[in-house]
Amino acid sequence: NATVIGADTLVAIDSRILGKPADLLEAREMLSALSGRTHVVCTGVCLIFPDGRIDCFSQLTEVTFAKLGNAEIDAYFARVNPLDKAGAYGIQEHGNLLGATISGSFDNVMGLPVTEVLSKLA
Repeated sequence: NATVIGADTLVAIDSRILGKPADLLEAREMLSALSGRTHVVCTGVCLIFPDGRIDCFSQLTEVTFAKLGNAEIDAYFARVNPLDKAGAYGIQEHGNLLGATISGSFDNVMGLPVTEVLSKLA
């Protein structure tokens, strides 16, 4: 008698999808690609209700990073493990070090568009 919620998030820039990096070299390449540019964070969400109804949707948010040099990327890596995050970053974990500005849902960039999920549950 519970509602099941599943979600996954990816980062996209140009026509490239950035999942979780395999190693620190790939993580550095990802942050370098995002440096000084705007990218899209997309979270897909699916809710399965106790009565069998299924409601799936996606949420897009634009994120722009400041220009990042090796020193900024090193400082970020010193505080955050980038290997378990799409695009090699977690906005909630020292995102200020990336100089990020967000156009849209902050919660979506964290991995779950809470406002939209709550509206579906209402």
